[in-house]
Amino acid sequence: MVHTHVQDVDTAARAAAAAAPEFAALPLTRRAGLLRAVAAELRAESAAIIAAADEESHLGVPRLTGELERTCVQLELFADAVQAGAFLEAIIDHADPAAKPAPRPDLRRMLAPLGPVAVFAASNFPLAFSVAGGDTASALAAGCPVVVKAHPGHPRTSELVASILARVLPTGVFGIVYGFEAGPALVQHPAIKAVGFTGSLAGGRALFDLASARPEPIPFYGELGSLNPAVVTPAAIAERGQEIAEGFIGSFTMGSGQFCTKPGLLFLPEGHGLTFDLTAVTTGQLLTENIEKGYAAGVTDLAAAPGVRQLAGPAPALFTAPAAALTGPLLEECFGPASVIVEYASPAELLSVLGTLPGSLTGTVHTGADDDVAPQVLPVLAGLAGRVLVNGWPTGVAVTAAQQHGGPWPSATTSMYTSVGETAIRRFLRPVAYQNVPDALLPEALQESNPLGIPRRVS
Repeated sequence: MVHTHVQDVDTAARAAAAAAPEFAALPLTRRAGLLRAVAAELRAESAAIIAAADEESHLGVPRLTGELERTCVQLELFADAVQAGAFLEAIIDHADPAAKPAPRPDLRRMLAPLGPVAVFAASNFPLAFSVAGGDTASALAAGCPVVVKAHPGHPRTSELVASILARVLPTGVFGIVYGFEAGPALVQHPAIKAVGFTGSLAGGRALFDLASARPEPIPFYGELGSLNPAVVTPAAIAERGQEIAEGFIGSFTMGSGQFCTKPGLLFLPEGHGLTFDLTAVTTGQLLTENIEKGYAAGVTDLAAAPGVRQLAGPAPALFTAPAAALTGPLLEECFGPASVIVEYASPAELLSVLGTLPGSLTGTVHTGADDDVAPQVLPVLAGLAGRVLVNGWPTGVAVTAAQQHGGPWPSATTSMYTSVGETAIRRFLRPVAYQNVPDALLPEALQESNPLGIPRRVS
């Protein structure tokens, strides 16, 4: 296993800090071009990257081929966003001597890069949420250098991808570190101005606390654990109950249940009559030894919880419990191919129990015609989840401008931002207002003639 000494973390962070001013000052077209060049190089070396990722993760060539393309698409999405320039949120309020209650000065506001960003790679997406994944792409798009903490589950893949970024990007704009000790050292380094993290609740909370306890606290954008409740109404059962049951099996076992959007709770009305046949479902090797241990412990805790009955297991594992038993282990994510069917006696009990759930990345409702339950459920789900779905399954996160991948604690450390989609760039920017600054001294984005040709709100 590769490890990085603390002094090497210092070297990478200092190099990022030295590169930050010049990288932030690059023309938007040049910044966008660098993102597209990284995507092109990843595609050019796809065979070696996918082979390494498959050897280390056992996720299979078809899955990893799609994931590498997703990685490239993310980079190109941010390149388009950078070139368009709307992400700068440029606003101009011209001076107005007649303004009430007092004359108004000339004020011009835009978003500027925070500075070097630390990115923690995820275990379950060795490409799309790793070295060149969404956090790295959005930070680079914002104009911030990046230092990645590689995940120990795929070091060789990380090294291959890192070599491409280091080759394409200006010196110091990208760095990578390895090993458990490197993570805390990176979060606490004074040159680092923000952190992007995808991983476990325990690991994320520990690093979040370190980021908050620094002499200069910094934002920590963590995507952590999520139950992703899915509700099925009586009207949906009547229309297509067994179809929903089969869709649920496919969703919670997809990728051996190693998705942050896996539906961990399925709410069904008592007497639903559905059957869940898992005899033909096989799950692959889990990503790491630690994930395997955590999954085994989680399944054991679920099986031992009061009121719980095990329908299948250990992998995939399916449990059932009445809504009144929804406490303890049932409210904790079990990462892997396990889920719990929760049976509710009435719409009132359903709404009451939903109101006790922790924050989630997603919330789903399956509805039918003339459904009087779904309209009550939707606003409750919107209150606890970042993405609300109707008649679908949450596994699968589209990379698009309207996407929201993040929700209330503990699914994320803040519910105000997304880690997927175009607006993920907003995490690594801060607003700066310029008052009565001569036009020639203003950033181009705020100059009167709008030389960049970007969208702006004026007066």
